[in-house]
Amino acid sequence: MPETLHLSFGFTYADLHSPYGLRRLYERWEAYFAAHDADGYAAFSQLRQQGVEGHPTPSQSATLMRAAAAVEQFLLELFGIEQEHAALAEQIARERRIVQLRSDFLKRAALRHKQLDSSTANWERLQQCYTELRAAHADLGWEQNEESAFAELVHRLQQDGERGASHLAVLEEYLLVRRAVAPETLAGWMLSWVPRKLDVTSLVEAERDELPGEDGSAAATRWRGRHLRRRDGFALTDPRAPLRDVLGQLDYCMICHERQKDSCSTGFRNPDGSYRRNALNVPLTGCPLDEHISQMHALKAQGNSLGALVMVTINNPFCAGTGHRICNDCMKGCIFQKQEPVNIPQIETRVLTDVLNLPWGVELYDLLTRWNPLRLERPYPLPYNGRKVLVVGMGPAGYTLALYLLNEGFGVVGIEGLKVEPLPLEWTGDRSRLPQPIRHWSSIAEPLSERIPRGFGGVSEYGITVRWDKNFLTLLQLIVQRRRTFLLLDGVRFGGTLTLEDAWERGFDHVALCVGAGRPTIISVENNLARGVRKASDFLMSLQLTGAAQQDSFANLQLRLPVIVIGGGLTGIDTATEALAYYPVHVERFYRRACQIIEREGAAAFWARFAGEERQIAEEFFAHGKAIAAERARAEASGEMPNFLPLLRSWGGVRLVYRKRWQDAPAYRLNHEEIEKALEEGIEMVECLDPRRFLLDAHRHIRAVVFEKISWDGSRYIGTGSFVELPARSVIIAAGTQPNITYEREYPGTFELDEQGKYWRAYELVEESAVAIENGSTTKATEPAEQAPV
Repeated sequence: MPETLHLSFGFTYADLHSPYGLRRLYERWEAYFAAHDADGYAAFSQLRQQGVEGHPTPSQSATLMRAAAAVEQFLLELFGIEQEHAALAEQIARERRIVQLRSDFLKRAALRHKQLDSSTANWERLQQCYTELRAAHADLGWEQNEESAFAELVHRLQQDGERGASHLAVLEEYLLVRRAVAPETLAGWMLSWVPRKLDVTSLVEAERDELPGEDGSAAATRWRGRHLRRRDGFALTDPRAPLRDVLGQLDYCMICHERQKDSCSTGFRNPDGSYRRNALNVPLTGCPLDEHISQMHALKAQGNSLGALVMVTINNPFCAGTGHRICNDCMKGCIFQKQEPVNIPQIETRVLTDVLNLPWGVELYDLLTRWNPLRLERPYPLPYNGRKVLVVGMGPAGYTLALYLLNEGFGVVGIEGLKVEPLPLEWTGDRSRLPQPIRHWSSIAEPLSERIPRGFGGVSEYGITVRWDKNFLTLLQLIVQRRRTFLLLDGVRFGGTLTLEDAWERGFDHVALCVGAGRPTIISVENNLARGVRKASDFLMSLQLTGAAQQDSFANLQLRLPVIVIGGGLTGIDTATEALAYYPVHVERFYRRACQIIEREGAAAFWARFAGEERQIAEEFFAHGKAIAAERARAEASGEMPNFLPLLRSWGGVRLVYRKRWQDAPAYRLNHEEIEKALEEGIEMVECLDPRRFLLDAHRHIRAVVFEKISWDGSRYIGTGSFVELPARSVIIAAGTQPNITYEREYPGTFELDEQGKYWRAYELVEESAVAIENGSTTKATEPAEQAPV
């Protein structure tokens, strides 16, 4: 039986799904704010009347943060979860004491102990004092986590005033001397963390050597991971940072909004108003959603976890679709330009997940996507206005636009060409019944290795694999499908199943094209359509949407090693890592099923099924699958994770090849963190090789790729006329995609294209001043915004 949600202040769950109920909720919050913080409410009311143009000033930010705390407390009482949120705040306070060992305690200690005695005698004395203090405070759990216990001891002594001062002095000196004479004992402590200096030519930790060609000579420069981690299948590969690390990043943040230096949100501007570019020529635009990042950080550090999410969802209500391993424009714009930036996406995702893990956390987040008093221009959704919008495509652009339109009172029909798996009716409800409130986020989240790809989210579903938690996609689908004025239709191709004229005939008032990328770029290489050659988008979609990545799948997605992926973008990175992870699943599945058939029918009957090339491939998969199964058995017996990488590399592994230097690749310039993560999984990256010809075997299957070596002369790339051959049984091309203007190709003259005929014509809203005559005087008046082509 589902658990019952009892709301306070006289509200029902139905009120949270009604525009009129949400308006009453807003009015009740106003009364609550005024009663509990009259000055704060007065400042907020004034800010609401004046509005906020652009990014808020420090005083406006202070008012918004004060209001965010009021929204937090109101919602905690509304849902009856004050105790659970207080427990989270206490956990944050405890972990912050550890962080503050570095930012406060250690800094003060260094100032007070400028002449440090690191002699053996003094070190032994300090160790004895430390041992005695540990014994006197044995209840702090020293054996479980020394750093945490040390921080708690410091906090305890600080509360003792003068009585604890002498012991604090001993701890200060002890920590400084220990850091000097035995730094290895502090490895892993937060106080040992030091931000890396940024060198744009070496943003990625990698071993670089020369890739040997078939004749033994150097073929090209190769990058390999310096720190490798094991991977087994398609469980989430990056479970995100623990709370302590996130608080360390919050402590590292300068909270720049207080000085209007929060370039993570606003970007870096030149005197003429244009955006500055970094050393890699990337414009530092900051967050494209104008998220209030610094304010979020300040609230989270204070323990206001829900208030921090309130601040995020002002401009980024669908933050479940951004954050860690998705976007990093904010990091590029961080005020730290000469050392590693604050990991803002990690913090944002932690803010979200901490709220989701509260009781009724899903309902809290769902509510904030449509009701947020700090969203001054639209704090609660408008009732249905009678106008209908067709949103074509349910990728990130489509589902985000749908949310904004729904909040503005429009009816929205979203169509998607892919099959979208329906969510349980008790999660979403329908037009005749409300959804069942979800108490625990864990009740709808699934292990990614077992999750059925739902088809919702476009590129977020099939383009991004398990480096990102796709349970967030399930959450976003749930939120839009709960809206009563939203309808999702899958398997509908715009231009086929439904045309623009059909949309007008069915009464739609507007059509929004959110169709994403189009066909993949075709590179000009001989034998481009040979067997074993495929496009990255096709591979990733087949891997995700057919379920081929799952152990019990019957999907036929054949992949052979060695694999060469051609490209320098994030799609190439994802393709390479997923090909390397898929191969063990692929061949082990073949081996285990082969063993079942052999046990039932005999080896002769099994192998009689294959002949010629098929027999060769079957024997290859059987042998490789047997080796994978043996390594898995060894690892299970040893109680460790299997290490497939030595086997995979012995069979040829996966190489990502780019025609330029890697430091000029889009992935390196825009998101070098993804390269580092990919190298950790064991792929190899080869630079300055341009594909010229695919060589085939006797069965017309790819066997090797001929590349031309490319040279950089300091200003441009030039072909050297020298060629190298690399073996490959699978080639996956990730050379980018074309804009999706398919409808205009099929129905010419429907939409305007740019001068090159490659993109939709871009428009921007402009306001032109006109002269108006009023009472015989001439005044400036602003006409309604017009659309002007860019």
